[in-house]
Amino acid sequence: MVGLGIPLIIIIFINILNKPTKNKISQDNMLEANNIKTLQTFPVDDLKLENNKIKNQILEPTPTYEEIELKISEGDTLEKLFRQYNLNIGELMLITELDKAKNQFRRIKPGDTFKVIHKDDQIISLRTKINIANDLIIERQESGFVAKIFEQPLEIKKRTAAGVITSSLFESAITAGLSDKIIMNIAEIFAWDVDFVLDIRQGDSYYVQFEEIWQDGKHVSDGEIIAAEFNNNGRTIQAIRFINDEGYGNYFTPSGKSLRKAFIRAPVDFTRISSNFNPKRKHPILNTIRAHRGVDYAAPKGTPIKASGDGKIIFRGNKTGYGKTIIIQHGGNITTLYAHMSDYILKAKVGTKVRQGQTIGFVGSTGLATANHLHYEYRVNGVHRNPRTVNLPDAKPIEEKYRSKFLAKALPIVQDLQRFKKVQSSKIVSTNR
Repeated sequence: MVGLGIPLIIIIFINILNKPTKNKISQDNMLEANNIKTLQTFPVDDLKLENNKIKNQILEPTPTYEEIELKISEGDTLEKLFRQYNLNIGELMLITELDKAKNQFRRIKPGDTFKVIHKDDQIISLRTKINIANDLIIERQESGFVAKIFEQPLEIKKRTAAGVITSSLFESAITAGLSDKIIMNIAEIFAWDVDFVLDIRQGDSYYVQFEEIWQDGKHVSDGEIIAAEFNNNGRTIQAIRFINDEGYGNYFTPSGKSLRKAFIRAPVDFTRISSNFNPKRKHPILNTIRAHRGVDYAAPKGTPIKASGDGKIIFRGNKTGYGKTIIIQHGGNITTLYAHMSDYILKAKVGTKVRQGQTIGFVGSTGLATANHLHYEYRVNGVHRNPRTVNLPDAKPIEEKYRSKFLAKALPIVQDLQRFKKVQSSKIVSTNR
C-alpha cells in the first residue's frame, strides 16, 4: 500500500490541477461561439448597402467641369455670349430673376466679366464683381440656383506725393507715380481757379494727400483725394475734402470757402481753343464779319460735354448754324449754350435738372462747323459775356452747422501737408549740394 500510495496521490493531484484548465478553455470556446453567432446574425441588407457604397465610391468618376470667362464688349449681352458658348439660355433666365442678382444683371456694361463654371450646357456656378469690395456668386443647388454676396474686406491707406511741373501736369504727375485717376481729380478740384491748358507755368508745384485701397495685401485702386495744394504763377491754392451728414463731399479752403464756382470755365476736356470770344471775327464758312460770341473748344468727336453749372435744360434741338444745341437756365438771369454737338445724353431733355459737371452730350461738328469742337456761350440777362474772363459767382461756403467740425478736421491735415513739404524741400536742398 505504501508503494502504491505515493503514485496514487500524485495522479489525484495532477487531475485536480487539470480541472481548472479544462474549464477555462471551455469558457473561451463559448466566447468564440457567441462571436460567431453575432456575425452570423448581422443583417444581410445592411451588408449589401455597405458594399454598394464602397462600390459606388470606387466606380463613380469625379465630375469634370469647364471654366470660361465671359467679357462684355460694346453691343454685347449675356444672352448673346451664352449662345456663343452653347450655354443654357433657360438657366440664364432663372439666374437673372434671383432677388440678389436682378439689379446687377440690369446694369451690365462693357468691361464687365463673368466667370462661369459649367458641365456641357448646364451652369454650375457664375461669379461677377459688383464693386471693388463685393462679388456676386450664383451656385447651383438641389433646390435650384442660389445667389449670395461675397464680401472682400478693404484696407484704406494714406499716401502723400508731390511734383514740379516742367511741361504739363500730366507728365509731372506720371513721373511722381500718380495714377490717371488722381491726376484727373487734381485737375477737377482746381478747375475753377486754374486752366490746366493755358495757365500752367514751368516751376508750378503741387502736393497731394490721397487714399490708396488695398485688398489681400495688394494695391487695387486709388480712392479720394483728402487734401491738395497747387502753386501756380505765385499763388497758392489749398483744398481739403469734407463730407457732410448727407454723405455729399466737396472741397474747401482751410478757412471753409468753397473751391467751386457756380460755373466751370471750360465745360469740355479740350485740346486747344480753336476760336476765342471775338465780336469782329470773320466766319470761316460764311466768309463775312460775324461776331463770335462764345469760345470754341477743339476736341475729338464724342468727347463728353458737361453742364458748366447747376440748372435746368430749357432747349434741346437743332438751331440754325449751331447744329445740335442745348441751352441751360441757371438761376434767374444766366444761361449757357452748347452747340455743334454730335449727340445728346438720352436723359438730357427739356425740363431736366442737371448738376455742374454732369454730361449732357458729345462733341461733334453739326451745323456750320468746319471741324469737331464745342461752341460755348455764357449770357447774363441775355447779353453775351466772354466765358474765359467773366467774373464767375462763387459757390456757397461750408454750411455754418458744419464749420466747427470742418475747422477741427482741417487743421491737422494742413499741418500734415506742411510737414511733408518741409521733408520734400530738405530733399531738394540735399540733392543740389
